[in-house]
Amino acid sequence: MGTGHGHTHGAATAGAAHRKHLAIALGLMLTVAAVQVAGAAFSSSLALLADAGHTATDSFGVGLALAAVWIAARPATGQRTFGFQRAEILAAAVNALALFVLCGFIVLEAVERLRSPAEVSGAGVVAVAAVGLVANAIALLVLRAGAQESLNVKGAYTEVLGDALASVGVIAGGAVLWLTGWSRIDSLLSLAIAAIIVPRAWSLLRETVHILLEAAPRGMDPGEVREHLLRHRAVIDVHDLHAWTITSGLPVLSAHVVVEPERLHDTGPMLDELHGCLARHFGVEHCTLQLEPPGHAGHEGTDHV
Repeated sequence: MGTGHGHTHGAATAGAAHRKHLAIALGLMLTVAAVQVAGAAFSSSLALLADAGHTATDSFGVGLALAAVWIAARPATGQRTFGFQRAEILAAAVNALALFVLCGFIVLEAVERLRSPAEVSGAGVVAVAAVGLVANAIALLVLRAGAQESLNVKGAYTEVLGDALASVGVIAGGAVLWLTGWSRIDSLLSLAIAAIIVPRAWSLLRETVHILLEAAPRGMDPGEVREHLLRHRAVIDVHDLHAWTITSGLPVLSAHVVVEPERLHDTGPMLDELHGCLARHFGVEHCTLQLEPPGHAGHEGTDHV
C-alpha cells in the first residue's frame, strides 16, 4: 500500500466535460426531427412519423441530459451535501421511461395501419430517412468519446444510435415501397423501430435503477475491497463497509476500520496509505474511513458486517 491521501469533494461529473458535444448533438437531432415531421406529412409515412417521434423523444432526452449536466455542476449546499450530481442519473431514468412510452405509441399506430393501409410515397421516405442517417452519423461521432465516461452521455449516444439504425431500416423499407408499392411495409418498419428501442431502453433503465438503489459500483466487489484493506499490517478488522455511486464516474465508499491500538496516535500516515490504496486499486477517490480500536463496534448500537 502506498501513500497519497486525497478526497474529491464536489468533483465535476463525467458528463460535464462533454457539455458542448451534447449541445451539438441536440441541435442535429432537432433538425432531423423537423425534417422527418415534414417528410411524414408529405409522404403519409407512419415509419417516418414514428422515426420523427423517436428522434423528438431522444432530443428531449438529450436536452434533459444537457440540463442535468448544468444542474449537476452546481455547488453542494448544507442540505444537499453532494450537490445536484445525482440529477444526471435521474435524467437518464426519465429518458428510458420516455422511450417505453414512445414504443407503446408506435405499436398502437402500426397495428391500426396494418388494418387500414394508407398510400405512402416511397421516394419521399428514402430521401428524408437518408438526411436523418447522415445527421445521426455526425452526432454519433460527436458523442462517442463521452459515452465511455458518462452514463448520461451514454444514454444520449444510445438514443442517437437507435435513430441511426431506425433510419437505415426506413431507407430499406422506403426502397421496397418505392419499387413494389407494398404499403404495409411502412407499418412493419414502425414495429421494427419499436423492437429496436425496447432493449436499449431497458438496459439504460436497469443501470440507472442500479445506481439509484445505491448498489455497489459495477466491477467492484465489496468483499474484495474488505480483503484488500485487511492486508494492511495494522488493520485488524473492517466492518460497515458501503460502496455506491453518486453519478457516472463518481464512486464513493465508507468503512469502519479496526486498527491496532498503538497506531491510533498516528492516524494521518495510515489514512494516507489506505486512501491511496483504494484510489489506486479500485478507482475510489472519495472515501470516508473511521479508524477505531478493537471492541469499539460494541458501542455503536448497530449490526455490523
